[in-house]
Amino acid sequence: MRIRYGYRIELVCAHDMPLITLLDVHPSRRHDLTTPDEMKLTALADPSIGIAMTQDLDAFGNIRRRMVAPAGGIRLESEGIVHDSGEPDIVNPSAREVSPSRLPDSALVYLLGSRYCETDKLYDQAWSLFGQVQPGWSRVQAIVDFVHNHLTFGYHFARNTRTAAEAFEERIGVCRDFAHLAVALCRCMNIPARYCNGYLGDIGVPANPAPMDFNAWFEVFLGGRWYTFDARHNEPRIGRVVIARGRDATDVAMISSFGTHTLQRFEVVTEEVEDVPMPLMPPMPEQFDARPAAA
Repeated sequence: MRIRYGYRIELVCAHDMPLITLLDVHPSRRHDLTTPDEMKLTALADPSIGIAMTQDLDAFGNIRRRMVAPAGGIRLESEGIVHDSGEPDIVNPSAREVSPSRLPDSALVYLLGSRYCETDKLYDQAWSLFGQVQPGWSRVQAIVDFVHNHLTFGYHFARNTRTAAEAFEERIGVCRDFAHLAVALCRCMNIPARYCNGYLGDIGVPANPAPMDFNAWFEVFLGGRWYTFDARHNEPRIGRVVIARGRDATDVAMISSFGTHTLQRFEVVTEEVEDVPMPLMPPMPEQFDARPAAA
């Protein structure tokens, strides 16, 4: 299966404004791309102006870019084709929990509370709700089922400061709130869980009339590997393309700006397309050198 992906985002600002972005397809999917996932920068006030940009890997292994938007604003855009297996998310009911004492060091951080996932506030509720559920896949699925049914989804419910505990109390949210609450409840049960965002088109499901957007889901560590779960949709989906992973939305903010600006344009596309030749790109090396890139 081939999936076309991309975005076009325009930010208007009165003065020079430093930006950090996490918008590139994750290194783990680089070998599936037909061409490198490069970002094009355009100054809105004067498209002839060149904008310097650097990139490296952040502490969680996501591709990070840095730039300064000139006065007047900036357009960020990218598009490409990613090859996908066409298979839905893996389901493995026999996957077992791993004792914290036996977890790899890299998974330990995903047991701890974070900015939007306050395990201390949800610990008692989590053990009351899921303490008697069979440990492992069944327990994670019970958490997903609970969050899916407990929260009401609506774009008009979006609030960028809502935490997992607040979502639990308010019972409303968008996809990031569903992910945050499920992540926090899993961590309360000593199951490592990490927040993910990326592309997820309406592939294999009825088309959604709402404009395309980026999506949030989460992954849990069971039986020695990470598995994908989605409390918002609560069904295995086809064609997820990860952009970034972290403890919560704080770590995977797609755009971090250091100045006042207005969002003028926001377009996302992710859809299945006709077959194209397989790429010949090598996998991303573990060490990713920072380098300047021309706009």
